[in-house]
Amino acid sequence: MNKLCLLFSLLLVVAFGFVNGGKLEYDIDKSKEKIGIYELKNGNMSVKFTNWGATIMSLVIPDKHGKRGDIVLGYDTNDTTFFGSVVGRVANRIGGARFSLNGAQYKLPKNDGNNTLHGFPGEIRVTVRYLLRSDNRLRVTMKARALKKATPVNLAQHTYWNLGNHDSGDILSEEIQLFASRFTPVDEHLIPTGVLSTVRGTPYDFLKPRTIGSRIRELGKGYDINYAGVQFYSGNLIKREKGKGGFIYKPHAGLCLETQGFPDALNHQNFPSQIISPGKPYKHKMLFKFLTAKDNKSDKSSRLAEIDFD
Repeated sequence: MNKLCLLFSLLLVVAFGFVNGGKLEYDIDKSKEKIGIYELKNGNMSVKFTNWGATIMSLVIPDKHGKRGDIVLGYDTNDTTFFGSVVGRVANRIGGARFSLNGAQYKLPKNDGNNTLHGFPGEIRVTVRYLLRSDNRLRVTMKARALKKATPVNLAQHTYWNLGNHDSGDILSEEIQLFASRFTPVDEHLIPTGVLSTVRGTPYDFLKPRTIGSRIRELGKGYDINYAGVQFYSGNLIKREKGKGGFIYKPHAGLCLETQGFPDALNHQNFPSQIISPGKPYKHKMLFKFLTAKDNKSDKSSRLAEIDFD
């Protein structure tokens, strides 16, 4: 099992497992669709989801002072953005909006410049399971099965996190540690070049904890890079989004850490395959662990988050 540790100056740990109880309610979104809202609680933290995109709507947990706060960016109503959703069928970018499979060429809609971002048509059956345990562990299990023929699949849980609370400002002063020694360099369109490079000596090196903002200006807008199976995105393109409670989210208001396959793997034979078939299903598990660091001397609401995945 691989492991990522996010040591924000707000120390926090999240995980899914046994749930003491849950409830279901319904809401009508702005497009008049009836959506289910589910809440899981374990006595210390609570998580709300909706069946609309298997979206995490909120995650409330106390800080070191016992004050509870919501650490997930989101909206008061269903929105067309991807905040908190499970995205696919192929998360991230496909270069040139095309790929080849079993001798056939597929051309896809171009929705990200000359590329395709987050998915394209096909017949698959997808299930997403969230499990909250009593020890503040939240487990996400994503499964997909091709119904008729081979197809690419790469799902990702696209929650934007801010451990200081969703309405606390940017995440640039938070510390992060990524146990990742390699990354996939990209071109000007954020498409991988096909090589794996060492992080050492680059702004992508988080092998030791440091603040997200310490070298971010060397990268232009910020981080949006694949650490050989984990996409780190620092919320670079958030543009004055009106979020929960009317709070205005600005660039770097939250970060995403998404365990997933390599971007544009369909066009790089040296990248791990993302093709599934009726006899070869897809399974993807993540484990968030949340912990409050009561002994941290920082004035900030100290929380720690860790992510394990296979």
